Amino acid sequence: MDEHADSFDVFHLHFGFDAQTPSRLGDLLTALRGNGKPLVYTVHDLANPHHHDEGEHRAQLDVLVPGADRLITLTPGVAREIAARWGRTATVLPHPHVVEPDGLLRPRPPHDTFRVGLHAKSIRPNMAPLPVVRVLADAVAELPGAALRVDCHPDVDDAESHWYAPGVLDELRGMSREGRLELSVHDYFDDDALWDYLIGLDVSVLPYRFGTHSGWLEACYDLGTAVVAPSCGFYAQQRPCFTYGHDRRGLDAASLRDALRRAYEEHPGPRADPVERGAERVRIARAHELLYADLL
Repeated sequence: MDEHADSFDVFHLHFGFDAQTPSRLGDLLTALRGNGKPLVYTVHDLANPHHHDEGEHRAQLDVLVPGADRLITLTPGVAREIAARWGRTATVLPHPHVVEPDGLLRPRPPHDTFRVGLHAKSIRPNMAPLPVVRVLADAVAELPGAALRVDCHPDVDDAESHWYAPGVLDELRGMSREGRLELSVHDYFDDDALWDYLIGLDVSVLPYRFGTHSGWLEACYDLGTAVVAPSCGFYAQQRPCFTYGHDRRGLDAASLRDALRRAYEEHPGPRADPVERGAERVRIARAHELLYADLL
């Protein structure tokens, strides 16, 4: 830190500290203070979606949130949590668009099927895809013209992988053979492939049992794909979405079926206005500029 102190004015932290101990984060704060450099921390996650144990991330937050010179977060609910837990005030700024400006103008492809998608990715600790998929498969079968697509990365079937989840793909393949869903197993999408995938769906279902905010939800909003989001976290405060009951205590199947039916009946989903998204990004940038200037 000392050797790079002259190369920056403000240290702004978003992610990337998962592997750092609270003690190491404390060392970072000490080094910043010793060099007269302010810390801005954007609190994206109150619960880390990559950790089974909430205690590790909480201990990191117990260093960063009290120690930061300024705090930012994305939703008022998280700002209230920060005030209640740590007695700090966080500036609430929305997440800017994640799809490029040209993509915000991209026409949605016409199709006859109401396409429901669930992407299990590599099944992070905060995901519980199988209980959600089982309910979705039955619910989609009751909606005329609807179809369910489930995506997953191949590492969940690799016994040598950190993400190994034995039995998950076996069950999904069985459901695919029965005609209850279309299964697609593939490596990570790049951005272009991800936008193609999302804009081809009518609704994307998030199978999270804990979490805070979602960049995936922002991308769906940019592209006009409705989102069915869990009740955990603060997704409903981020962007318009349909909510169902799902948290560490389990899944409310009836609310999931109801949320999916509402998305079906209210189709098409909400889509960001490109002009407003552009103006929003300018406002967010200006708010950051003023916050930084106030620290210097």
